[in-house]
Amino acid sequence: MPQGRGFDKQLKEILDAQILPLVKEFGNKLNSETVYEERLQIAANNFIEVASKLPRVSGCFPPCGFQASGAEYNCITCRYDSCEYPLDCPIKEVKVMENNRTRMWCVVPFPLPDDVEVIWRYAEKVKTQNVDQFKEVTVGVDRLYSIPSANLEHQGTYQCEIYSGERSLIRLYYYLTVNPQAVVGHTGLQEAFYLSLLPGGQISSRPSGSFHGLLRLPSPALLATCLTAMLLLLFLSLG
Repeated sequence: MPQGRGFDKQLKEILDAQILPLVKEFGNKLNSETVYEERLQIAANNFIEVASKLPRVSGCFPPCGFQASGAEYNCITCRYDSCEYPLDCPIKEVKVMENNRTRMWCVVPFPLPDDVEVIWRYAEKVKTQNVDQFKEVTVGVDRLYSIPSANLEHQGTYQCEIYSGERSLIRLYYYLTVNPQAVVGHTGLQEAFYLSLLPGGQISSRPSGSFHGLLRLPSPALLATCLTAMLLLLFLSLG
């Protein structure tokens, strides 16, 4: 019969109402000791019945992490039970274009102690949660891991583990996919290469406005005048 920490006061009041009268009677020796065995069992049953009617409020945030602040009080064991989630969170997908910045945040939805330590690890080019495949990258309190200019070598799984003292509280995983950018001018160079393979190495004419369109032949009249002048100079030179 777990109850959230917010009902500590109500649970104590219910317990006191069932137990304190028996404690007073026992202290004054109003009955023999054997009488109290049965009455204690009745008091325990009454406590469970009343306490089970309280609203159940849980401070647990699924799906992962050791959450001490969200522990629930167990009326049977009289102890706080942990949220019982695994330390390892599901892998989150992160995609980025090559040469762009990417950031990964090690944030959790539940409260953390003040003395946390954050360790970032990296498993190169694989998507995994196998702790043996990770290599330590940074140790400190920074919950942000930033890559200013991502390239294909950054692709792989990043793990963020948060500690409090020697206890591991949670492990988050991010699988980074880096999408390569197309080589600039690749299409134009490929087209020029194929055109150069035409017969005689000739490149077909370009549309107007291209470099070839800027080269214009002179008019036929101007060509005839130039040819006549050249022939005249030739005759004069021969005497």
